[in-house]
Amino acid sequence: MQILEYMEAQGHEQLAVWTDPASGLRAFIAIHDTTLGPALGGTRIWPHPTEHAALEDVLRLSRAMTYKSALAELPFGGGKGLIMADARTDKTEAMMRSYGRFVESLAGRYVTTEDVGASTQDIEWIALETKHVLGLDVSHGGSGNPATMTGFGIFQGMRACAEARWGTDSLDGKTVAIQGFGNVATALAGHLTKAGAKLIVTDIDEAKRSQAGELRTATVVAPSEIFGVECDILSPCALGAVLNEKSIPQLRCEVVCGAANNQLKEAADADRLRERGILYAPDYVVNAGGVINLSYERGGAYDAAAALAKTARIHDTVAQVIAIATQQGISTAAAADAMAEERIAAVRSVRRRNHA
Repeated sequence: MQILEYMEAQGHEQLAVWTDPASGLRAFIAIHDTTLGPALGGTRIWPHPTEHAALEDVLRLSRAMTYKSALAELPFGGGKGLIMADARTDKTEAMMRSYGRFVESLAGRYVTTEDVGASTQDIEWIALETKHVLGLDVSHGGSGNPATMTGFGIFQGMRACAEARWGTDSLDGKTVAIQGFGNVATALAGHLTKAGAKLIVTDIDEAKRSQAGELRTATVVAPSEIFGVECDILSPCALGAVLNEKSIPQLRCEVVCGAANNQLKEAADADRLRERGILYAPDYVVNAGGVINLSYERGGAYDAAAALAKTARIHDTVAQVIAIATQQGISTAAAADAMAEERIAAVRSVRRRNHA
């Protein structure tokens, strides 16, 4: 991948790099677009095997954050941070505080929060060095871990898909296969259980598989089996690029709706799903509950009720995406992208007129 050519083609504004040998920090921050506001996106801590893989990940994720905030009608652009480290063994206070100085060096163009591998404690350490942080613990005046709200948003997206596919938004009696059983999937499972759904769950972590097995409605399978199980809805809730030329032919579901970012390995995968008659809920639309939650933390007291109400509207956004895709004969991914780009272009046009 030629970095500058890729960034120009995808509309990225900035890629920043930070190293600190004393703490072991090697990190990237990608800012995709700030038309709608400062770039908001979590910091992922992941031991990518190569810098190339890390750069591809952070650039793709930052672009998805732009589209996520745009469709959620938030005053944020898209960005992402990535620390090349093993979250289980490498994290230290010194590393997180050095990363906080990295965030601070961008002077508010990037606002960070939790992502895969990061914890509330890590965010608190980062916040010692920069004010450009959201998602602090409730005891520190924040909204806490956004996983609960993200899970609620995924559930709302599933209801909209169910209505489009089966004529009712009820998930009673439906079978949902969940790949990955972290905090978001756990919250989602709670909503699905209450709604009367049956669960098939897997995770690469044996402890999480055991946790899922304690749910009375859940059947646990090996990670290698999840894409071939018969179900109504497949819910990818782990890492990205899981929907691809190899996995899509294996699917035995009617709907894909999950929390993982960048589920499609490439744009053509959206068309592959459509050709198979599988309804795909674009990931950045349905997993926006977390950033919606964070938006109600910034600039004052956190308003949980307002955050919940706005997250519930993910149902309506997904329904709109599906309707446009159906009317225009395009994939839901293409429809969602078009909706996000339309909002960004409209705001950019207003800004240009105001500065003319």
